[in-house]
Amino acid sequence: MYAQRAREAFRDVPIVIGGIEASLRRIAHFDYWSEKVRRSVLLDAKADLLVYGNGERQICELAHRLAAGDSIHDITDLRGTAFGRKGVPAGWIEIDSTHLDAPGPLNPSVDPYAMSASGAAPACAGTSPAPLTEKVVRFVRRVKNADRERSVIRMPAYEAVLADPVLYAHASRILHLESNPGNARALVQRHGDTDVWLNPPPIPLTTQEMDWVYERPYARAPHPFYGKANIPAYKMIRFSVAIQRGCFGGCTFCSITEHEGRIIQSRSEDSVVREIETVRDTAPGFTGVISDLGGPTANMYRLACKSREIESACRRPSCVYPGICPNLNTDHSPLIRLYRRARALPGIRKVLIASGVRYDLAIESPEYVKELAQHHTGGYLKIAPEALADGPLSKMMKPGVAAYDRFKELFERYSKEAGKEQYLIPYFIAAHPGTSDADMLELALWLKRNGFRADQVQAFLPGPMATATAMYHSGKNPLKRITRDSEPVLIPKGLKVRRLHKAFLRYHDPNNWPLLRETLRRMGRADLIGNGRRHLVPAYQPPGTGGAPAGRRGTARPFRTQHTGLPRAPGGKPPQRTRPKSS
Repeated sequence: MYAQRAREAFRDVPIVIGGIEASLRRIAHFDYWSEKVRRSVLLDAKADLLVYGNGERQICELAHRLAAGDSIHDITDLRGTAFGRKGVPAGWIEIDSTHLDAPGPLNPSVDPYAMSASGAAPACAGTSPAPLTEKVVRFVRRVKNADRERSVIRMPAYEAVLADPVLYAHASRILHLESNPGNARALVQRHGDTDVWLNPPPIPLTTQEMDWVYERPYARAPHPFYGKANIPAYKMIRFSVAIQRGCFGGCTFCSITEHEGRIIQSRSEDSVVREIETVRDTAPGFTGVISDLGGPTANMYRLACKSREIESACRRPSCVYPGICPNLNTDHSPLIRLYRRARALPGIRKVLIASGVRYDLAIESPEYVKELAQHHTGGYLKIAPEALADGPLSKMMKPGVAAYDRFKELFERYSKEAGKEQYLIPYFIAAHPGTSDADMLELALWLKRNGFRADQVQAFLPGPMATATAMYHSGKNPLKRITRDSEPVLIPKGLKVRRLHKAFLRYHDPNNWPLLRETLRRMGRADLIGNGRRHLVPAYQPPGTGGAPAGRRGTARPFRTQHTGLPRAPGGKPPQRTRPKSS
């Protein structure tokens, strides 16, 4: 809407859109709120150019070229941009990937000695052959490395993915395979009579460039337009410092990689320290506590592939799934040094880590877990197993529970050595693709066995361009080659099943007990209904409870747990119990 209004007011001024909202909608994408596939936002916004990713390189280059008199319509070679054009330019190799690769069987060889079943006479030697009516099509499958920079992959058109969810999954797989700046090719997707052309992702920023970007003289305050308004998001980040960007985890429900990229871009120690000092000296209300040193993930600072050559050729969607790649450098020493230097600064009383810790990486460096537990945790540390069962974990690309158990062992050992009583707060997602009712029951039993009670729960919401969104929409798994008969994915859809999966996470809430009792009987697990410790839900129902609404979209909240036996969280309600449990 804003781009359209700008076009109406300034008809001859180039319109460039960007930011995470545009970045994640650069091609045809599934929109959960309207439950349909929408066109590229480039066309809906009627913009001249779309910048995807963080955009610093593109913005600087655009500014210089426009200032030099270049037309916005002639700037078609800029990485990290998308634009509309009417066809593939001359000199480009077009790779057709608009259909699923499913070749049928070859026709049997003709036996020259076989008699014709129809008795038709063979053609005379002097008879001219009938003219060929078939059109011979040349499919380009393999492109030489020297030609990759001038090759473009044609994805299924918007109209095709709108009509066929399986083709949508195929297009999603293409997009994610072509995401490494070192080897990605241009992509093109037809929308009506216009091609939306995506140039390859931008080259990641160097450490020196990252320092320059993050040390601009930002105001570090909300716009004066807001006055003294209470802005919760600002309160959460006003004393935090970003030390890195990007994520190579590849979690399918997350779109960070599609925006920031898979290659980690880190700031220098000196740059981070200078920003901490700026916060200390200038931020109103600062009390000496840095609320976070992190980024998309807390502990990927300066982690990278051991070989630049291998990194530039890699097409894996994750460096840590199904296991940590042997080519990945997992040395946490630079991050440990940064933590120690930050907390030693005058005027800094505490440096907390609020970004999510990738615990499968952390256990590769017990020294990091020790540093984290003994100096940078304020009683609770959030981590995100997300699920326990292989079904959802394989669709999320998350590690198994064994990595969580190992991290928990290290964290509790080092906390005890420091004389601190600290707890891990696990986060889980309900109703993720690949999750069955049995998987959620297993998770609920694990939560009860380990003394966790979820105050708030998070149900899976399909975000644009995420791999899990393609699963949700198509019922197929884009992590593998897509065919009509390829692996189906169980999709928990509909308010009833989503409410059930959230109820399993909040097994202790009396409002969920009627639904859980009904489900347990249906699953043949009525043995879990009763008033003993081994049971999941009681057989009785407290007066005035049990009428939980089915819920609607937009009501999902982040998962937060209250560990049994700890003081209640601010505003939390004590568990309701109207009669004692029996043994």
